[in-house]
Amino acid sequence: MIDYLRVAMNDFHHTSGKMAGKHILEGLIKWSARDYWADCFEEILEEHLLAACDETGLEIDEIVSTISEDLFMSTVWACAFEDFVTREFDDGENVIDEYLKRRGWKESASVRNYMAALRNSTMSLYEVSDIVPGTSFRARDLIRGGEPVLISERSATRSLKPWDCIAARVVQVGAKTQIGGAVLVFEQDTAKDIIKAWDAFGKLGEDERRKLTEDTFGEDVGDAAFAALSPTEIARGNSSLFTTFWLVDVIDRVREPPIPDLRNAEGDELVLCVARYPLAAGTTNKDIRSALQARDEFLMADTTTWSWITRQKQATAAAGERPGRSLNFETWRDDGSLVLGDVRLEDKAVVLSVNSRQRCDRGDALLSAILGSRVGKPTIETETVEQMMASRAAAEPQEVNISEVEKRAIIHDQMDRHYRSVLDEPVPALGGLTPRAAVKTDDGRIKVVEWLKMIENETAKSGAHNSAMASYNFGWLWKELSLGELRR
Repeated sequence: MIDYLRVAMNDFHHTSGKMAGKHILEGLIKWSARDYWADCFEEILEEHLLAACDETGLEIDEIVSTISEDLFMSTVWACAFEDFVTREFDDGENVIDEYLKRRGWKESASVRNYMAALRNSTMSLYEVSDIVPGTSFRARDLIRGGEPVLISERSATRSLKPWDCIAARVVQVGAKTQIGGAVLVFEQDTAKDIIKAWDAFGKLGEDERRKLTEDTFGEDVGDAAFAALSPTEIARGNSSLFTTFWLVDVIDRVREPPIPDLRNAEGDELVLCVARYPLAAGTTNKDIRSALQARDEFLMADTTTWSWITRQKQATAAAGERPGRSLNFETWRDDGSLVLGDVRLEDKAVVLSVNSRQRCDRGDALLSAILGSRVGKPTIETETVEQMMASRAAAEPQEVNISEVEKRAIIHDQMDRHYRSVLDEPVPALGGLTPRAAVKTDDGRIKVVEWLKMIENETAKSGAHNSAMASYNFGWLWKELSLGELRR
């Protein structure tokens, strides 16, 4: 174990961020591999790992193999190393202080300034906004508060999404505000759990606060020091908390990969259902056409196909209960009506196709009442999301003759229609109010902002950076609700 950690320290510059062909901290990393500092670092690395080991039941080496060594080095190792370089050990010794004193002359002024800034840095939880790929983003501290700060950054901006929550160290180097090399990206729910955990620190008893103060400063302290602990000092002494939450979440998702929560406009779980009704003896195709054409619920698409529609507005339960976590799949007509399913007339059968079991039951009741003795009892086939994913993986890829521009336009148009409808629908996450009604109160505005951030963040993560859904611009939705000034 110890040998592995020291090899990892020596090899870190091969697997982490680089500057001018080498890692900006390469000299410091090599210096830290010396016996005394390597032992100190090992203690800090264990702080960042042991709680996750207890939570997941894995040994340290098993954690590394579970998330991959490359990911381990660029996240967990990097977080522990940056934590290590801020700590003081025996007699207040600090690795950066010693390195700059003994080897600082070998480094450029910019590197020395970066090390000095990192020496006094604090990891915190930030909300990301105003991303300019390759240039910058804004970061709002979710733990210590304050106005968002503009971060100059290149590589991270190409993978970050609007309203991502990240753990990082913000450092001021000259005129630029930057982040350190260790960045953890959290799921929204995990970020909320971290904030709750941090709030709990404010309720610590005297003994716990004293121990935390001693851990932070590396020495015995007086009553005044531990009584006056600031949020920043608390954060400095507990940066391993971020690593623990991130590791447990990642390991859980590796063990049980999440399946997309796909739903229709009524909040029903997406399940493809096909009900096949055999024609009764003596029933003709003309009999079926006449029965269906007599009903407003069925619009003829061609001589053998009808769309089952409704012009009633549908409650957006799924989007409200799990904003952003659910992806809605529906077909809307130009007149605003919702297509509930399709009815197809085949040789000796009527076939109903819908996207949920609930709709299948509704469609069955409706068709049985309309067609009566003209058809027999249906046989019903279903296919779940898991089954669809498995069958798609096994199938040969099919070429779709549509450009990316056309695909994006179609999907964006559907999303426009969906969210414009949602504005006037009751949303459970907003206490059963519509978004337009909720923004009329201060508490409601806060809830709507959280709801919009969740939707925007999860949509951005739904595909590759330039995919149709990921590139959708939610700006109009914020402006429509008079919340444009809060979108940063």
